[in-house]
Amino acid sequence: MGDNISEMLKKVRQIEIRTNKQVSEALAGAYHSVFKGRGMDFEEAREYQPGDEIRSIDWNVTARTGKAHVKKYREERELTMMIVVDLSASGQFGSGDSSKREIAAEIASTLAFSAARNNDKVGLVLFTSEAEHIIPPRKGRQHILRLIRDVLVYEPKNRGTDIAAALDKVNRIMKRKAIVALISDFLQGPDGKIPNPNEKAKSEVFKALDITNRRHDLVCFEIIDPRETVLPELGVITLEDGETGEIVSLNTSSSAVRKAYSEINAKRLLEFKRALARSKIDLLEVETDKPFITPLRKFFERRAKRQ
Repeated sequence: MGDNISEMLKKVRQIEIRTNKQVSEALAGAYHSVFKGRGMDFEEAREYQPGDEIRSIDWNVTARTGKAHVKKYREERELTMMIVVDLSASGQFGSGDSSKREIAAEIASTLAFSAARNNDKVGLVLFTSEAEHIIPPRKGRQHILRLIRDVLVYEPKNRGTDIAAALDKVNRIMKRKAIVALISDFLQGPDGKIPNPNEKAKSEVFKALDITNRRHDLVCFEIIDPRETVLPELGVITLEDGETGEIVSLNTSSSAVRKAYSEINAKRLLEFKRALARSKIDLLEVETDKPFITPLRKFFERRAKRQ
């Protein structure tokens, strides 16, 4: 028991050091540029200077003083970030050195430390087929270390996934606009697949994503393992669905089987991306066998330019 605790604390500390360094070196200023405050507060009126916007002239003060004055504003900066992490059984999978759950912990840590550097609060929701574990938003290093620890070691009660239920919980507890970072492999439902977004009746998942994005600033992080999209040629293999327990045998020596497997997953990912694009929801794909910090930095840069 003691060894397990020591190993867990060591892993949390390693993630803290690694992600803090990444935030300092690669993401400095990017978070602030991407996630704006709730609005602008009037701070003071000052005398007009060449180059000031004519639209910012405070005509009341100008009339009273006889000199042109402009309104000066400051950003109402403080924000709240809710990190929502999928802990369903499929997250335990990883064909390389790290499982999807470990990658999720690194993403959560990077986002949390980025928020902390901007003096923003950070909270956590861990979910499976229900929202199982909620940590209210707070500040401070110890608070963030607790979030990382819980993403890594919390023992979920369920194996399945219900993204809609998790987002509904976030929408009910977060009364003011927040940043919602949803981290998942988006393998949803009893068959392990996202519902088809082209169906006439929009799925509950995409409805929930759309509603959340309207109320908050939603960003999705999709964790993808290469073995879930492309089958290696290994002969007959047995696959078990982590969430349903269903077992399927596949002959990976067959090029037709490998092609069909790849096409099914490519179609699922394409439909998912199209559905998010329709709702104007930002998506970053994170692959378990590749570093995510450079794609995250470029993602932030693109988002900042767009805004």
